[in-house]
Amino acid sequence: MFSTQKWGQLLPLLIVFCLFRSAFTVKHEGFKTCEQSGFCKRNRAYADNVATLGNSYTSPYTLFSKSLKIDNGHITATLLKYMGEGFQSVELPVKVTFLQSGAARITVDEKKRQQGEIELRHGSQARKERYNEASKWAIVGEEKPDRSAKADTSLTETVVNYGLDSRYKAVISHSPFSIDFFRDDQLHVKLNGKGLMNMEQWRSKVEKPELQEGEEPKEGEQQVEQGEDESTWWEETFGGNTDSKPKGPESVGLDITFPGYEHVYGIPGHASSLSLKQTRGGSDAYEQPYRLYNSDVFEYEMDSPMTLYGAIPFMQAHRKDSTVGVFWLNAAETWVDIVKRKVSSNPLSLGIRAKTDIETHWFSESGLLDVFVFLGPTPKDVISQYSELTGYTQLPQQFAIAYHQCRWNYVTDEDVMDVDKKMDRAGIPYDVIWLDIEYTDGKKYFTWDAHTFSDPLGMERQLDSHDRKLVVIIDPHIKNEGNYPVVEELKSRSLGVKNKDNNLYEGWCWPGSSHWVDCFNPAALEWWKSLFTYSSFKGTAANTFVWNDMNEPSVFNGPETTMPKDNIHHGNWEHRDVHNINGMTFVNATYHALLAREPLASRRRPFVLTRSYYSGSQRLGAMWTGDNQAKWSHLAASIPMILTQNIAGFPFAGADVGGFFGNPSRELLTRWYQAGAFYPFFRGHAHIDTRRREPYLAGEPYTSIVTQALRLRYQLLPAWYTAFHAASVSGVPILQPHYYAHPSDEAAFAIEDQFYLGSTGLLVKPVVTEGAETVSIYLPPGETYYDYFTYTTHVGSGSNIAIPAPLDKIPLFMKAGHIFPRKDRPRRSSGLMRWDPYTLVIALGSNGEAEGDLYVDDGESYDYEGGAYIHRHFSFSSGTLKSSDLSAESDISKPSKKRKAFLTAMAAVRVEKIVIVGAPMDWNGRSEVKIEEEAKLTRTAQMKWFKGDGGAANWAVVRDPKIDIGKGWTVEVQDDV
Repeated sequence: MFSTQKWGQLLPLLIVFCLFRSAFTVKHEGFKTCEQSGFCKRNRAYADNVATLGNSYTSPYTLFSKSLKIDNGHITATLLKYMGEGFQSVELPVKVTFLQSGAARITVDEKKRQQGEIELRHGSQARKERYNEASKWAIVGEEKPDRSAKADTSLTETVVNYGLDSRYKAVISHSPFSIDFFRDDQLHVKLNGKGLMNMEQWRSKVEKPELQEGEEPKEGEQQVEQGEDESTWWEETFGGNTDSKPKGPESVGLDITFPGYEHVYGIPGHASSLSLKQTRGGSDAYEQPYRLYNSDVFEYEMDSPMTLYGAIPFMQAHRKDSTVGVFWLNAAETWVDIVKRKVSSNPLSLGIRAKTDIETHWFSESGLLDVFVFLGPTPKDVISQYSELTGYTQLPQQFAIAYHQCRWNYVTDEDVMDVDKKMDRAGIPYDVIWLDIEYTDGKKYFTWDAHTFSDPLGMERQLDSHDRKLVVIIDPHIKNEGNYPVVEELKSRSLGVKNKDNNLYEGWCWPGSSHWVDCFNPAALEWWKSLFTYSSFKGTAANTFVWNDMNEPSVFNGPETTMPKDNIHHGNWEHRDVHNINGMTFVNATYHALLAREPLASRRRPFVLTRSYYSGSQRLGAMWTGDNQAKWSHLAASIPMILTQNIAGFPFAGADVGGFFGNPSRELLTRWYQAGAFYPFFRGHAHIDTRRREPYLAGEPYTSIVTQALRLRYQLLPAWYTAFHAASVSGVPILQPHYYAHPSDEAAFAIEDQFYLGSTGLLVKPVVTEGAETVSIYLPPGETYYDYFTYTTHVGSGSNIAIPAPLDKIPLFMKAGHIFPRKDRPRRSSGLMRWDPYTLVIALGSNGEAEGDLYVDDGESYDYEGGAYIHRHFSFSSGTLKSSDLSAESDISKPSKKRKAFLTAMAAVRVEKIVIVGAPMDWNGRSEVKIEEEAKLTRTAQMKWFKGDGGAANWAVVRDPKIDIGKGWTVEVQDDV
C-alpha cells in the first residue's frame, strides 16, 4: 500500500494530469505496442517462425484418438502437445459442442493447471486454474446441443454432421489437430489450418547457468520453444510497474481462416473502419494487431487498431450471399492479426477470379481457448446466433432513446433548472439532463455538494413536471477518506479489489487516493444495491438514473492507466484473467441496484450508461465511444464505430455530439446534431474547459437547424422504439450497414458512412465534411428511394449519385416498399407524446406494395412481459392498407389483466394521418377510402392526391381516418364514382 509520503509526492503530478489532460493528444508511450506486450510478441514470433519453416513445419498438437468420446452432440478428448524427444507431452482436455442452431463451441483447457498441479511464485494467493468463468458473465442463452448429430471417426479424423437436415459439417483432423467447418458442403471456417495454435503450458522457473559457446543444454533441462522469448515469461515491466506473473507464461493463440472471404467486421471498440484492415502486409495495413484491452484512452486517434474502452471479441466474415462468424470467449488482454491473402486461380480457368482468404490470428494472455463458430448463412443469422448466447440488447425506457443534454459539469441545481427553462423557451425538445462528478461532495459518490446542489429533490421535481429525467455519474473508485461511510463499509466488509499481496488495493483517480469495489463478489453486489435506496442515496428520486464511467477500470497511476494485472479479485482470480469483463460487472451491479430500489410490483426498467463493456453488456444499458474531439474526423469516425457496435450485438450506442474535447465550429456542431439524431444513443456532451454549447446558444440559423434535427428524432421515436424492440427480441441491429441490408451487393460491402434505421427502409447519409453542399450516396441497383422531405425519386444503379445537402438538409431517404410510424406533434419531451396520434408513412414499391411494423408499450415498466403491448404489422397491397396483430398467440387468446388495461388505455390513441408516397396516377380524382375496423361500422374518410413536381413522386394523404392504433382494420382506396 502506498504511504502518505508517497501520495504527497504524487499529488503535484495528479494535479497537472487533471488540469491539463485535455491539452494533449493520446500518449502512445503510455500504452503497449505488440513488441512491448510479452505474449503478443511471443505469439507473433511463433507465427513468423511457422511461416519461415513453411512445409517443413508441423503443428505439435495431436488429438489422442483413444481418448475421444462422442455423446449427444458433444465430443470430448485429450489433445497432446508434443514437447520434443525426451520430454513428456502436455495434456490439454478439449470439448467440442455442436448446437442445434448450427453453431459450435470448442474449448481447450490445460490438465495440470485444471487440477491444481502447479506451483505459484512469490507466495501468490491467485487461483491455479486457467480462468474458466468468462461464460458466467457473457453467456445467458441456453446452449442446446444437437443430440441427433452424427459422428464418424477413424484413426486420422472425425467427421460430424449436425444441424437442421445435417446442413453443417465439421471435419476434425487428429494429427496435426485442426477443424474445418462446412455449410452445404462448402468450406467456410478453418481452425488451426495455419498451425498457429499455441497453448503456453505451465512450467516451473529454473535458474539456468549460462551456456558456453557451442554448449548444449543438459538432458531434462527446461526447454524453450521455438518462437518464444523467455525474457517475458516470469515478469514484465512497463510504465514503472512490474507484473509479478506468479503463474508464468499462460497465453493461448489460434489461427482462424475464412476461405473465400474478403471482408471481416466487428471486434469493437476501435476508431477504425467498418471493414477491418490488414495488420501484417498490404498497402493499407496497420503495423499493430487490433488490440482488445479496455483502457482509458483520452483524445484517441483516428484510423487505428489501438485499444479503446471496450472489447467485444466477435468477428464476422462476409462475402456475396454468405456470412460466418467467430466469438473468442476470453476476458484477458487479446490481440488479433488480420491478413488477406490472394489465392491464385488456374490461369486456364476462364472467368474464374482469384479468390481471397482472410487469415486471422487471435491470442490472449491467459484463460481458456474458448471459441464459438457461427455458420450463418446471412448476417442476420450470425448476429442472431451470437445474440441468443450473449443476450439481446435491453429494451430501454422510451426517454432513454430521446435526446440527452450533458456537460462536465452543470455547476449548481439552479444551473440545471435554468438550462431546463431555456430549452423550453427555445422550443427545443429534450428528455434527460446529466450531472458529471462535480455534483458530489468532494468527489464522494452517493453524496451531494451542499453548497451547489442544496435542493436536488426540488430540481428533480421541476424536471419531472415535464416528464424529464436526471442522470448522475457513479464511478467504481471510492474515495479513501475518513468519515466517509461508503469507503468505511467497503473496507470493513472487505469488498474491494486486492493487490498482489492480498491487501486492499489503493490507487489514484479523480478523488485522489481510492479503492475499487470488486463487483465479482456477490456480497459486494448486495452492498451496492443498498447504496442506491432512496433512504441511502438521499436527494434521488424515481426519475434519477446512472452513468458508470471510468470502469475499465481507469487508474491514473496504474500501468496503462489501469489496474495491475496481478491484482486479486473475488475467487482469487487475477485481474489479468478478468480485465475486459471488469467494467461489465460494475454495470451489472448498478443495473440490479436500480431495479432493487423500487418494489417488485412497480419496477421500471433501469437506465445505465457505460464506457467499458464486453460481450453481454448489451443486456444492461447503453454505451458511448468515449472521449472524442470536436473535429470533423471524429464526427466521420463515429459512424463506422457505431455501426460496428450494432453488428457486434451492442446496438444501444452513441458518440458525444459536438465532441468532448475542444470547441466545435457552429457548422460542425450543427452537422453533428444532424448525425446524432440517428445515433441509437443521442447525447450532447462537452469537457469542463469547453465553452457552453447548449443548442439555444448556437445563434441563428444554427439553433433553428439543430432544433429541426431534434424534432425529427422525436417525430421518428415510434420507429426508433420499434427498432429497439426488434433488437431486444432477435438481436437485429438498430442501425444496419449496407452489407447487412444488401448481402448480395458486393459494391456495398465496405460502405461505412450511410446506413438504415432498423427495418423502416429509412436510409441516412450524415454530412461529415466541412463546407459540404452535396453528398455522394450509394444506391443499390434497381432499388427506388424517395427523399424524406421532398419525395424526389431516385432509382439506384449500383453507383454513387450526388445529392444536394445544404446546411439545413439531412440526406434522408425512404426505400420503396416500406411503411413506418411517426408522431408529428412537437412536444417538450417524449413522455408528453404518449397519447399523441400516429402518422403512417407508406413508401410504395414499383409493384404497389409496402409493409412495416409498429411496437408500443408503456415505455417504462415491465408490464409488456405480461402482455401489455401493441404489436402491429402494416401491409399495403392492391390499394388496401391492412393492420394485423403480431402479438403472441397466448396474449391474444388469453389476455392478462395488464394487457386488457393497457389496450383500454390506448383505445383513444388513433391514426390521424396516412401518407402514401408513390401514389399512382390513376388515383388522381379519387377522394375517398373505405374503412373497415373491428367492432365498428364500415365508413369512409377523405383522401387527397397530389402530383409531384421536379422529379418528386406523386403522393396522397388520408386525413383523420379515426382508426385505433391497436386494432385490426383495412383502409381501401375507392374507385372514383
